[in-house]
Amino acid sequence: MTPFFIMIKCQLGRTYDVANALANAEVASEIYSTSGDHDLLVKVYVEKDQDIGHFVAKQIHCIDGIQDTNTIITFKAF
Repeated sequence: MTPFFIMIKCQLGRTYDVANALANAEVASEIYSTSGDHDLLVKVYVEKDQDIGHFVAKQIHCIDGIQDTNTIITFKAF
């Protein structure tokens, strides 16, 4: 499995709606609320041969209330 992170900026007042939608969709391993430029930090795992960009576009961007995302691809855990 390949892990990666998505930082999500939500529409004003929609952070809990987005977090609940992500949890209900069961696409994320972990979901954290954050402060700063983004509202949520989401940890996701995909199969090694799965396209991360396609996954984000089809599974994450379709969730109502998301304003912007920033995907962080990881290389190695220490």
